[in-house]
Amino acid sequence: MEEIKIIAMDLDGTLLDSEKRLSEENRAALEEAANKGIEIVPTTGRIYVIIPEAVRQLPFINYAITVNGAEVYDVKNDQVIATNELTWQKAVAVMEYLDGFDVVYDCYQGGWGYMTAAHLEKVGDYLTSDHFKALYAHSRKPVPELKNYLREKGEGVQKVQFCTKNGDLRAFLLEDLKTRFDGVAISTALPYNGEINDVNGHKGGALVKLCDHLGCTMENVMTLGDGLNDITMLQMAGVSVAMENAAPEVKAAAKYGTGSCDESGVAQAIRKFCL
Repeated sequence: MEEIKIIAMDLDGTLLDSEKRLSEENRAALEEAANKGIEIVPTTGRIYVIIPEAVRQLPFINYAITVNGAEVYDVKNDQVIATNELTWQKAVAVMEYLDGFDVVYDCYQGGWGYMTAAHLEKVGDYLTSDHFKALYAHSRKPVPELKNYLREKGEGVQKVQFCTKNGDLRAFLLEDLKTRFDGVAISTALPYNGEINDVNGHKGGALVKLCDHLGCTMENVMTLGDGLNDITMLQMAGVSVAMENAAPEVKAAAKYGTGSCDESGVAQAIRKFCL
């Protein structure tokens, strides 16, 4: 096993417990690893500004991978190191397709969320978590019509995501989007959503770029995750760890397992492999 120089972990369902809290056990283990010179890198589908404050305020966080890998962010210098974005044309085409189904959708662009006002008004009907209902209200700017907004702005899109109340529809869309659109990566982080990134905009690819920036390789990386959007970084890392609460496909992609997010499984893995 190569020396671990980066610990990259998902947030929701991994570092954060089921109530979206950072446990004292996880915080202490991260701090001990950082004191050894290991980079601690939140690796999330969220944009940076909606990463929970308990994580953003950790003084040893120097880098973050956000929007499923669409952006590698230098926290200390407020600088974007690398991006992998959808073209606005591809994003609009995906949205036009989604218009045919009972879903609501939004996108991230330039580190913020945008959503058709009519979709934002009813998004609460599609979300099962009060936490995410509040998050949508805080982090999505309503626009009259999102596709027209993107056409007028003419800039790349970090991620398109949809929510549906129908599990069978969600499963169909996750598969159909893969075959219908070239150059996209399809994943999911929540039981009711789907996420569409550029084909290179995944967590594993973003970590490769961060490794290049820091002068190490993926063999020097430990990754931890629970959702389908974590699979690429688990497959590519020297040490990969799935949470006990992870989806079966995620456990199959990882070399090792650890306790659940409610058992401070991240701390367990850090102490086993890094401390």
